[in-house]
Amino acid sequence: MSIAEKIKVLIVDDQVTSRLLLGDALQQLGFKQITAAGDGEQGMKIMAQNPHHLVISDFNMPKMDGLGLLQAVRANPATKKAAFIILTAQGDRALVQKAAALGANNVLAKPFTIEKMKAAIEAVFGALK
Repeated sequence: MSIAEKIKVLIVDDQVTSRLLLGDALQQLGFKQITAAGDGEQGMKIMAQNPHHLVISDFNMPKMDGLGLLQAVRANPATKKAAFIILTAQGDRALVQKAAALGANNVLAKPFTIEKMKAAIEAVFGALK
């Protein structure tokens, strides 16, 4: 069993198309345990009930944005060790710095390639194969 098959991933993005693209890319990389949420509040509910190893979250969402979700994940003892990758279409250095200060493990810019997603995940977990 590969590392990817053991990692539970939570995708959090308010855009259905983005969730589908992320899920498809993760499956191509060998991930099998993938859950999706439409906003940060829903994502935190899922994490509180069933902690995942990796959260890939969009930054800009209604209800609770990606940084709010990151703060909530880091504040909860049951979820604080989860790896967290922020997805953003913005090339905003201030956002990247704030995400890092709040404990994000990596940032992935949209649009992304499967290779860039793999590199972002491997920077956290090591080689997936």
